[in-house]
Amino acid sequence: MRRNDVSAMYPAAAMARTYPVRRDFALVSQIFFYSFLTFQRFNVLTFFLLLLATTACRSATSAPSLERFTFTSPHMGTLFTITLYTTNKASAETAADAAFHRVAALDEIMSDYRADSELMRLCDQPFGKGVPVSKDLFDVFTRSEEISKLTDGAFDVTIGPCVRLWRFSRKRKAPPSTEELAAARAAVGWKNLRLDPHARTATLLLPNMRLDLGGIGKGFAADEALKTLKGRGIDRALVAASGDIAIGDPPPGESGWKVGISGIDVETNDTAYALVLHNCGISTSGDSEQFVEINGIRYSHIVDPATCLGLTNRIQDTIIAPNATTTDGLDTALSVMDVQRGLALVDSLPRAAALFLKKEHGQTQSFPSRQFKKRFPNFSPN
Repeated sequence: MRRNDVSAMYPAAAMARTYPVRRDFALVSQIFFYSFLTFQRFNVLTFFLLLLATTACRSATSAPSLERFTFTSPHMGTLFTITLYTTNKASAETAADAAFHRVAALDEIMSDYRADSELMRLCDQPFGKGVPVSKDLFDVFTRSEEISKLTDGAFDVTIGPCVRLWRFSRKRKAPPSTEELAAARAAVGWKNLRLDPHARTATLLLPNMRLDLGGIGKGFAADEALKTLKGRGIDRALVAASGDIAIGDPPPGESGWKVGISGIDVETNDTAYALVLHNCGISTSGDSEQFVEINGIRYSHIVDPATCLGLTNRIQDTIIAPNATTTDGLDTALSVMDVQRGLALVDSLPRAAALFLKKEHGQTQSFPSRQFKKRFPNFSPN
């Protein structure tokens, strides 16, 4: 797992608090912020968030100048990083604490690693029984169902049995048996999670079902953290939930946050492509780090719900959409889908853009969607 880090040309002294882990910086003439995007659900891709900020002069009659503050805190098996602009340290700390507490509360609801999480308690209920769930869990289920419909099941939160089986297979470096695969597949299928919006209940329709929100949970949490900041009057902010980024208003004097995308095989801090974004979400899915070779075959950590096996094709996709919940849910699904199907889907969605990178026979090809080419006309894959 890669770490999140922040550096600046002229960093101020680190703040002397241990939780959340924080650092704040004075206004500088040029700041580079890079964030390594690693998915709890085994997604590893490096983004670099680079921010160019211009020092503003304050006069006696002008509004208070905005300062940049960065905070990090561990949640959901990774580091969440909040970068925001406000007028003083106290308001920055208060807002960041509130955002991190929101993320922590969501982790207690959605985690598949905590036996006492609301998600796992639901999975332990008898199948066929409608179970009342919290608004947050129902909301993320609803968004998941919408994305499952869009992707014809390439995104599927009922994939838990397959994910657990593949984790075990990766550890022992041996493929699952035919019997193991059949048992896992028998408990998977997005249509087997029934939602009742009137009663706000969820029903598991098959025995042995296990839900896994690793493909959408961090994006949802990043969006909620950004909403929390906005609720406290901080609109110029960015929340990086490892590989899923929720982006608010641009930094002062800038048109957006400069986001860099690593190449399909890049395992360093180098950025291959750069985009300027604001008020949206962005996520990337790929296997540049997390993969395993079994019997001479390279398998990704990304699991196909249809086969219960890791992908064997080399593909990386970056998706931009109105929020990080959408991009988090779509990015892995687009990896499972072939490039042409994925492009057709993205082109059918308003305000969505995507870039696919595919590697075959040692050669990498790029496939931008129509909206990607329109929004970034100067983009060059070289």
